[in-house]
Amino acid sequence: MASDQKLDPIKNAKVLMVGAGGIGCELLKTLALSGFTDIHIIDMDTIEVSNLNRQFLFRQSHVGQSKAKVARDAVLRFRPHINITPYHANVKDPEFNVDFFKQFNVVLNGLDNLDARRHVNRLCLAADVPLVESGTTGFLGQVTVHIKGQTECYECQPKPAPKTYPVCTITNTPSKFVHCIVWAKDLLFAKLFGDKNQDNDLNVRSSDSANSSESAKDVFERRKDEDIEQYGPRIYDHVFGYNIEVALGNEETWKSRNRPKPIYSRDILPDKLFHQNGNLNKDGETDDTSSVSAMPCLGLKNPQDIWSLVENSRVFLESLKLFFTKRAKDVGNLIFDKDDQLAVEFVTAAANIRASSFGIPMHSLFEAKGIAGNIVHAVATTNAIIAGLIVIEAIKVLRNERNKLRMTYCLEHPSRKMILMPVEPFEPNKSCYVCSETPLSLEINTSRSKLRDFVEKIVKNKLGMNFPLIMHGSALLYEVGDDLEEDMVANYAANLEKVLAELPSPVTGGTMLTVEDLQQEFTCSINIKHREEFDEEKEPDGMVLSGWIQARTTENGERSAVTNGESTSKSSNTAVLEEESDDIEIISTEVSVIPSGTKRKLAEISVNNSVNSPSAGDLVSKKSLEHGDGNNSVVMIDGEELEGSKKKRLH
Repeated sequence: MASDQKLDPIKNAKVLMVGAGGIGCELLKTLALSGFTDIHIIDMDTIEVSNLNRQFLFRQSHVGQSKAKVARDAVLRFRPHINITPYHANVKDPEFNVDFFKQFNVVLNGLDNLDARRHVNRLCLAADVPLVESGTTGFLGQVTVHIKGQTECYECQPKPAPKTYPVCTITNTPSKFVHCIVWAKDLLFAKLFGDKNQDNDLNVRSSDSANSSESAKDVFERRKDEDIEQYGPRIYDHVFGYNIEVALGNEETWKSRNRPKPIYSRDILPDKLFHQNGNLNKDGETDDTSSVSAMPCLGLKNPQDIWSLVENSRVFLESLKLFFTKRAKDVGNLIFDKDDQLAVEFVTAAANIRASSFGIPMHSLFEAKGIAGNIVHAVATTNAIIAGLIVIEAIKVLRNERNKLRMTYCLEHPSRKMILMPVEPFEPNKSCYVCSETPLSLEINTSRSKLRDFVEKIVKNKLGMNFPLIMHGSALLYEVGDDLEEDMVANYAANLEKVLAELPSPVTGGTMLTVEDLQQEFTCSINIKHREEFDEEKEPDGMVLSGWIQARTTENGERSAVTNGESTSKSSNTAVLEEESDDIEIISTEVSVIPSGTKRKLAEISVNNSVNSPSAGDLVSKKSLEHGDGNNSVVMIDGEELEGSKKKRLH
């Protein structure tokens, strides 16, 4: 039992937890049982049925309620005398500003996405509050500690961009099942059931594109008095038959590729099956629109079965029919949700039919759901281990035992008879654009790209700013805020539609832009470099941001640096796991993992020495790598993240 003197920093500490999900539930329980008495929790999510297998503070009766509030109530049942303050809100809301963060002694993250992690990192830096980061994926996990000026911040090493695919690959030449999933989810599902005003072109690019665009002009609109039994097959024939024939018209495309096969409903489903479709079993019919399902109607029970082309075709038509008959009110406003059973059935069937056309192996609904929803199945034990490690590091921070701080990796298989591998924290990266304010460089065509492109693709998506302010010298080009006057709002809106070189203060090659987020109290400088052409496949966004410097070690143990240029859509040094885990990305930067207390020069730790000093690359099964050269990195999973890279350790 810890002495009263040692418990004082814990009892007197004011702790902020961000996230009350898989890690958060275990973390709140462990904090309460470890003597913490003043805990604040922020989480914007509500409880879903899929949470109940690992988030043990929640029960079936809590589904639909606030995670933060239910977690508080559950813990107070066995620790009634402590203070827990829940916030059912987004940590990026304006109320959670720098002043809010300054009231805490330490911040503990249990988040599930990169954007929120970056936001919290910047607020902690601005407020000068220590941050303990964490992440899990399956049996793997990690905990890192970030203290301003003493250890690296969360963004000292570049993170991979979310996986994206060129539109031409998705619409014209899919070669993997994940391409078919993206097509079915982001194009077809959105076109049929989503916002009709959003741009969405399902028609393949071809030499006959003019005709195809004309014929497709109204094809997805249900015609007046058109029976749903006619509408479904017409959509089927257009996307799986006609569009494929149009694509085949471009002979150049198929010189070095396997030619796809057009599929028409009449060839797959005889008249008998057409009339029978959906009439085998009425179990799928229910008054609860959220639980409507096509599978029971068709006698399909096991989600792990791989359906035949006939079965996929029947599911496609039945799910489309159910959307327009049972969920007609939702049509026009739907966004794909992995917890929407009917949406998953539709996307699975559509992806499988397209896969069959292009000679790609089909997948089960269970597998397709995992790909579409970026799901890697969580392990409750890993969350519990990581939560315990977070609390251990938080206690060290509160007791000012900085020399004892450790980054700790949880491995799937023992290495040197160890499952938990601690590493001394690394110094701040002097080239970090966040904590060291090093300028970034942006290659962009200033005569073609609009300010809107820069704001959306770089400022918001890449730099994670929520309320950006953009300046060229003393000229203010763009600003966001509720207190702006109407004429200013109109002026900035007009600027968004102008190309960079035609702004009131022109942005051309050699221009230095200053971008600031007032909420995060974060400022970044970007040097603009004009570039005429970009590779459409590798750089589909038409711009490349660079400037992060990853620390490498030379033979004498000194640090060297290499600039990691990064496309706005995909890290150039990124390897991706199999399609089933498409959201997992690995940057090929090295990390050495050694038992705590062992002090060695980084130069002594190399890839060749990885047997004795296991690398973070060992955290990921080599057989699951598409490009198996990774002593990795950063791993992003349905939001939970695992990271590491070789840097200078603190001594």
